[in-house]
Amino acid sequence: MFWYIDPSHTAVNFSVKHMMVTTVRGSLGKVRGRIELDPEHPEKGDFEISATVKGINTGDARRDGHLQSADFFDAEKYPEITFKSNAVFPKGEGHYTASGDLTIREVTRPVSFDIELIGVVANAQGGQHLGAAATLTIDRTDFGLTWNMPIPNGVLVGDKVKIEVDLEALDEATAKTRGLAA
Repeated sequence: MFWYIDPSHTAVNFSVKHMMVTTVRGSLGKVRGRIELDPEHPEKGDFEISATVKGINTGDARRDGHLQSADFFDAEKYPEITFKSNAVFPKGEGHYTASGDLTIREVTRPVSFDIELIGVVANAQGGQHLGAAATLTIDRTDFGLTWNMPIPNGVLVGDKVKIEVDLEALDEATAKTRGLAA
């Protein structure tokens, strides 16, 4: 069964240390993607999800502009971040690990997301909605995001970035009625 990301109910959030003393949080822009998943056998699933960099939001317009610049994501040249799964492994009680390839700035690295399959519910029109949450921590320098500035207690921006995805996807028929599937 095919599912399509509902961008109005899906978010890709991130957090990273600033000056090694506080955590800055933000979100990426519009999320899109397609999931092939039988809820009875999630381990056979396959999916690809992308988020735009242009819509990055940390609550500070200057910082958002810097993150979109060539110092970080270079949003004009590399407008999306993409994850493409290649295997899903059950961990028990609705939890899975999805391994695959994460691409940022045309740098692709293998990663594994921890996923909680929250469930499937019906809407008032008889369509279905799939809910899931996923987390991953990466080293941003592995993806060419190397800009930094030394400060007395370390560096301005931490290397470890936690990524959290809260996802809602629609069954194919519902997605077509909402213009999210062809």
